[in-house]
Amino acid sequence: MDILAALRREEAKFEKAVRDAQQQLDTVRGAMKLLGGKVAGKKKRVMSAATKAKIAKTARARWAKIKAAKKGKA
Repeated sequence: MDILAALRREEAKFEKAVRDAQQQLDTVRGAMKLLGGKVAGKKKRVMSAATKAKIAKTARARWAKIKAAKKGKA
């Protein structure tokens, strides 16, 4: 039973370390927010509907060409 108790103590130590790290991370994020920096993530790229349609059309044509080439070989 001593092993189980020791394991529980180690688990408690790790949980405390996680809480401490989370608190430090929150502090750093708060400081970044106060300084005007973004907290996380990159700027999301936005693609117009016309560009998406053009890419889809090109992809369909490319796959049609590949499938046609496969059909010819078989």
